[in-house]
Amino acid sequence: MRILLIEDDPAIVRVLERGLRAHGYQVVSAENGEDGALLASDEDVELVLLDISLPGRDGHQVLASIRARHPGLPILMLTARDDLESKVRALRSGADDYLTKPFAFEELRARIHALTRRVDQSRSSQIQAGNLRIDLVARRAWRGDQLLELSGREFSLLEYFLRHSGQLLSRQQILAAVWDYSFDPESNVVDVYVRYLRMKTDAPGLPSLITTVRGAGYRFDPPTET
Repeated sequence: MRILLIEDDPAIVRVLERGLRAHGYQVVSAENGEDGALLASDEDVELVLLDISLPGRDGHQVLASIRARHPGLPILMLTARDDLESKVRALRSGADDYLTKPFAFEELRARIHALTRRVDQSRSSQIQAGNLRIDLVARRAWRGDQLLELSGREFSLLEYFLRHSGQLLSRQQILAAVWDYSFDPESNVVDVYVRYLRMKTDAPGLPSLITTVRGAGYRFDPPTET
């Protein structure tokens, strides 16, 4: 696992880097909020340890910046502030957990383990193809960081396409799976909803994710960008 540590105290950085690396974690670090926000965007990190009191942009500003681009990235706040107001503000702003300094390293490891386990459980309820992702529990969909406003039927259709990526699907197959019964063979309901879905999932200037195969049905090809 690759962890981003955003902390301005060199002593704390040295201790945490040494301890985390000894337990098999990769660590990248930043000593101010501006650099931390950039690393969160540019580096392939899986968890962030974020101090609140930072030079330049403080931890709350960095938290907001990271959340805007990476809604699901686990973020654990590290701070000397032990008051209830600071904790509540951090959690309401999008932090996943909060650890007050000074803390035992084993407690930090336990918090990291709990957060990553939670993320793994969440991922099991998601389907992703390229930069297109759906959450089966929340019934929400994203392309990149953009939330797609889908109706219930549109979401079900997208889910069916994602589960059968690259396969040629007839209109009757789609009707049976998504509508759970057979329409009149002359009905154009599938074509109508495919058009709706294209309008909401296709990216400007790029080929459609849903290919019409004349006389046969549709094929869903996942986006190649990540």
